[in-house]
Order: sequence, then structure tokens, then C-alpha cells
Amino acid sequence: MTPRQDGKISLQLPNLGSQLSWEAAELRPLLAAFSVELPEAQPPSAEQVEKLKEFAGGDYGHEAVQSVAAAAFLYLYLSVASKYGVLPTVDILVWSELPTGAGLGSSAAYSVCLAGALLFGCGAVSYPLQEGQETARWTKEELDVINRLAFRGEQVIHGNPSGVDNAVSTWGGALRYISGQISVLKSVPTLRILLTNTKVPRSTKILVAGVKAKLLEFPTIMEPMLATIDAISRECEGILEAMTKDPSQEHYSRLEDLVDINQHLLNGIGVGHALLDRVCQVTSSHGLHSKLTGAGGGGCAITLLRPDPREAGGDCVAQSPLPSIAALLSV
Repeated sequence: MTPRQDGKISLQLPNLGSQLSWEAAELRPLLAAFSVELPEAQPPSAEQVEKLKEFAGGDYGHEAVQSVAAAAFLYLYLSVASKYGVLPTVDILVWSELPTGAGLGSSAAYSVCLAGALLFGCGAVSYPLQEGQETARWTKEELDVINRLAFRGEQVIHGNPSGVDNAVSTWGGALRYISGQISVLKSVPTLRILLTNTKVPRSTKILVAGVKAKLLEFPTIMEPMLATIDAISRECEGILEAMTKDPSQEHYSRLEDLVDINQHLLNGIGVGHALLDRVCQVTSSHGLHSKLTGAGGGGCAITLLRPDPREAGGDCVAQSPLPSIAALLSV
């Protein structure tokens, strides 16, 4: 984020091939409609979101990813400007090493970065990086304000997100999410994960709406499936905690079983995809276990690797039918 002296606000998103700019005078009439109290801001209304998409859409169309990203920026910008009485003229450049729309939380990272930059630009949070430092961290109170505002950006993009992705982007680490409550997991071992991008685009909002529709139509079937997915998460948490104290091959066997059960259930609730199934088939032929990540419907799959399984992991990458490159990650 760099200041401008020409009275304009610009948003550059090279990953999306988008570059938009507005005169500050164009945005000033919108301020009253986006007055919020931070950090207890109200969720953006459907009318507000549609108005911003229309305002930001340009040649892209209302539902294009460029328009949605611009609408999220405008909502955050107007919210902060309304709260703090400052309408900064700035040039915002956001680029990502994460592929967009792949279930890796790129939209949450985008919202968190925008929230932090805009709040800093209005003097609401400090600049924690000191001279000679390469990394720094905001205070807990400042991170909380950033996280709450970023969640509103996620709501513009996804409609009804859980808040997990923006919390991970803000706080880092591994988190537990239960009934809207998020807490940090303190005991998590290092795991090696094979990440495969199917390059199938998907919409979290559409996938979540599909699951909700199934839940309303088949509650006696869907509710037990969702409860089982929750039970898998709780069981996995216990195993991960045990692994930090006394890791064993038995822990990996149990995690692999949970990965398989989880993947079948996710297919059952309607968020699978044929290419994700293909990833599971290829890795299974090498004795490995995979599942979708993010909202599903395409995007990425993760494969659990046992300690130092170089041969199996390398074979999977070499024999993958997908045009994407699978990356070995330590998490």
C-alpha cells in the first residue's frame, strides 16, 4: 500500500489480471451506507454486496471473481473510512503465491491483508515492524480487530463463511472450530502433506448452499453425516496431541483411516469431484491416503505422508494424471 496525491484509490490484483481505480469523490457518497462500528461490525447486507459488485464490476460482470474481490475491498475500505473519518487515497497492490479458488484460503489471506493495511492506514493499528526486523506481530487486541474486519470481507466473498480461514490467516497455527467458537490448538506435530491442485474452479458460496439444501431436504440423513464429520475432527485432534508426546506408526494408521472416512462422507454430502476422486485413486495405489481440502468441488486435495516416504511421494507426483504440480509441504 502506497499513498497517492492525485485523489484516487486504485486496486491492483495481478493474479486476477485486474486493475481498478476510483476517484475519492466517487466513493464519498457511499460512506453513509457503510457506516459500521468496529470491531462489532454488522455483516454486510445482500443489498450492500450487490451495490458494491455493480459499482466495482466494470467490464467483468457482477459475479466475476474480479468484481467480488473488488467488492470486498470496497466494503472494507468504506467501513474503515466511515469509522475513522479518513478516506485515504492509496494504491493497493495484492498478489498471491496461493492459487485462487483452490480451497487454500487465498480469499481469507486477501481479506486479512486488506484489513491490516487499511486499519494501519487510518491509524487504528500500529506498524509493528521495527528497523532491522524481518518479521513482527501486532498485539492481541490489534489482531482481534483485524480478524473481525477481515471476516466481513470473507462474508462479502462467500456469503456465510465459518471464520476459520480468516482466523488462521490472522493468528496462524492450527485452530479448533466448534459452533462458531474458534480456539488455538497448542499441541500439533509436524506432518508432511502432498498437496495436489486439480485446477478445477469452484465457488465456496455455491457449495455451501448445496449442502444446506440437502440438509433441509434430508435432515435425518445429513445431520448424522455432519455429526460424524465433527466426531472425526475431534478424534483427529486427540491423535495429533498424542503424536506430540510419543509419535508412533499406529498414530499414522489411525489418521489414514480418518482421512478415508472423511473423504467418503464429504462425497456423500455433495462436495466431491471426479478429479478429486482420481487423486485419491492414484495415491491409494501407492498406499497413501487423500482427501479434499477447503470447500471441495474441485480445488486441492491433501495426501498424508508418513515420515520420509520419499519414494512413494515422488512416484505419486510422477504418475499424477493432473496437469498441476503437486508440492511436498511440511505443516
